[in-house]
Amino acid sequence: MHAKLPSPLVIPICFVILLLSNSSNSSLESLTYMGCSQQRYTSGTPYESNVNSIFASLVNSATFTNFNNFKMSVPGSTQNDVVYGLFQCRGDLTNSDCHQCVSEAVSRLGSLCRSASGGALQYEGCFIKYDSSPFLGVEDKSVVYSKCGPSIAGYTDVLARKDAVLSYLTGAGQYFRVGGSGEVQGMTQCVQDLTTGECQDCLSEAIQRLKNECGGSAWGHMYLGKCYARFSESGYTSRSAQRLRRRGWWFAVFIFYLLFDFYVFINIS
Repeated sequence: MHAKLPSPLVIPICFVILLLSNSSNSSLESLTYMGCSQQRYTSGTPYESNVNSIFASLVNSATFTNFNNFKMSVPGSTQNDVVYGLFQCRGDLTNSDCHQCVSEAVSRLGSLCRSASGGALQYEGCFIKYDSSPFLGVEDKSVVYSKCGPSIAGYTDVLARKDAVLSYLTGAGQYFRVGGSGEVQGMTQCVQDLTTGECQDCLSEAIQRLKNECGGSAWGHMYLGKCYARFSESGYTSRSAQRLRRRGWWFAVFIFYLLFDFYVFINIS
């Protein structure tokens, strides 16, 4: 006597759902990069209390603003126990989305960087950082994360539009700016503890690096310590996603017939 198998329709439908979900847009809490300092602190010390206070302040402040920074020193702290921290949300987020993003970021960083004296996390929608070193108001143009998409060297019109968008963003003079030309979109943002002059300097560096490293790509991301620049050719990525969805659908159909044949074989054996 054979054990009864589940309906052959169940697994193929799961495959379809999984394949389609993989092609969906990333959420505001999708991780771009994260890092923890190697230096550790001892549990139960004033430094731990200051870290916890920083985290709470970041989350609470994100309910009504998209940027804030803090210097935390609870009673009994020495200069070595002082903790600095900040958060910033993407410039187009609502207060509700900002608060949700920062809350998730603090929870994740606090868990993965447990007992680390410093750490930073960049989500799609927000950025948080804390450290024992006084980094607030200090320009940082070091490369933290960069990535380029596939080459589109033959699409001269798209590349020309990309250059125009990046040139527009270079002369922004704003902490957050978006721009587009046809299918090409771009975005830049600085951490707001910088002056506008420092922001412009940081963005100029990020965009120049982006041109050098991802000039012929469908999309590119360049994150420096205190700013970032990004661009994407949406039409290219959309067509790619459509091709992947079509492949995923036919793969699901193939699995369906494979499992159905197996089901029939088992029941007639």
